[in-house]
Amino acid sequence: MKFKGILTLCLAGASIGAFAQSHVEGEEYYKADQLDNAKDLLLRSLNNPQTDKAVSDYYLGLIAIEEGKNSDAANYFSQGVAANAEYPYNYVGQGLIKLMAGDQKGAEELFKQADKLSKKDASLQIAIARAYDRVDPVRYEKQIAKQVEKARKFNMQNPDIYIFEGDQAREQKDWGKAAGMYEMASGYDNNATAAYVKYANLYTMVNPDYAIKMLNNLLSVNPNSALGQRELANAYYNKKDYANAAAQYGKYVQNPSHFKSDENRYAFLLFYGQDYQKGYDYASKLLAEDPNNFTAQRYQFMNAAQIPAMKEKLLPLAEALYAKHKENPSVNKFATIDFTLIANELLSAKRSDEAIAVLQEGIKEMPEFADFNKSLAFAYLDQNNLSKTADEYEVYLSKIEPGYNDFIQQATFDFYAGVENKADAAKAAKYFDAAKANADKAKAILPDNYKPVKIYGDIAKQTAPSEAAAEKAAVPDYEAAVTLLEGASDTSRYARDAKEMYMYLGNYYLNQNNVAKAKENYEKIFQYDPDNAELRKFVDGLK
Repeated sequence: MKFKGILTLCLAGASIGAFAQSHVEGEEYYKADQLDNAKDLLLRSLNNPQTDKAVSDYYLGLIAIEEGKNSDAANYFSQGVAANAEYPYNYVGQGLIKLMAGDQKGAEELFKQADKLSKKDASLQIAIARAYDRVDPVRYEKQIAKQVEKARKFNMQNPDIYIFEGDQAREQKDWGKAAGMYEMASGYDNNATAAYVKYANLYTMVNPDYAIKMLNNLLSVNPNSALGQRELANAYYNKKDYANAAAQYGKYVQNPSHFKSDENRYAFLLFYGQDYQKGYDYASKLLAEDPNNFTAQRYQFMNAAQIPAMKEKLLPLAEALYAKHKENPSVNKFATIDFTLIANELLSAKRSDEAIAVLQEGIKEMPEFADFNKSLAFAYLDQNNLSKTADEYEVYLSKIEPGYNDFIQQATFDFYAGVENKADAAKAAKYFDAAKANADKAKAILPDNYKPVKIYGDIAKQTAPSEAAAEKAAVPDYEAAVTLLEGASDTSRYARDAKEMYMYLGNYYLNQNNVAKAKENYEKIFQYDPDNAELRKFVDGLK
């Protein structure tokens, strides 16, 4: 069967025991279709006394073929024969190379040589079947069937038979049959690690619970399987169960055969599992071991940002991380969270110019991420640059599906940008018109909410032709707004707006010599500000 490429699930892994490394760990990786990991372990353990070099050479040769390095593969197979001429599988490897070169006769002579050494080994027959399948499953269909039949004759319960048939079904996208074959293989031999893993990989994205169950079965048989621990973490991750994913990965990184690169993933999972202190401590440990570990530096900061006690240390961490990123941005890459958290720290330190630069870089790198524009709008607000605030928030709205609160926020920013630009009549009119249009959109969503109507009144005041006109321009809208406000279930959250409108209406009626109406509006302020002694004295003095 032709590999369609190395399987690269984000937490894919290998089966490794708690003992000294040998060829076994790399062999299990290979059988689980995780060739990069297999190669790493096979090379790492090549000179260990527990390693059977002939076995290692066989699998390194197969991996070299998948890498398109047939000359390297030939060298591995020859070295394997030299290490142990009685080990039959390297002859199968040599036969595969001949078969790929179109020399079927030469290949089959080598297969026969291997067969003579095998003592009725069902797994060897499957290895030969895979060689045929690797080159051309259609052309060599009969040869493949013959080898599988021989394997069954020798030992019909050999799991390699069913793993191979599962792989064939998977190649045809017959997922149900593939799963059935892998399950059968694990049933015949509960130590057939690849069967558990391949079954789990069929389901880990679409039904993680199936994968979790199968991988727990594997770990019940072999609790020290690094492959099982890592794959189980992957299944929990795909289920978005980050706490359990981190717990499983924590076991895996204690395994002596784990990959160094996986330590960074553990810090990542601790963050998403919300175990922030542990994530910070672990990332700090990795950083102490390797100060150039940029990934560990990122996770150290990400976790620290979630720990209240770390508040005073966040700015130096943010500065150091950003400096490291800027040394080589194409290598030391950021995700959205890095730009966001660093900008937040700079804003908290009242360093808005630097925060803006960080956010603008984020927008350049990931223009589709709308929250950068939102954060940038508030950074401009921090500088009291209301025009840029309104403009940037408008960009944010263009990238999302806005709701009521979004339109209200935009209308508010537009209104204040209009006020800011009153010296430029045309520019002010543009912003006031935009404020009205966005308030209209909000009102269409929630017609009984007071806020859009208040904004109409605010605009009327600012666009009135004179101060005298401004004193009455907002009356119709404010009266309509307070009527809507008084019908709300919880008016206390709108206290600031309510007091502003009642005060404006009270002043208007007082100027009209309508004292009763003025007092009526002033009195309503006390439900939001009952201890306002100065206002109480003023209202009580009205005649």
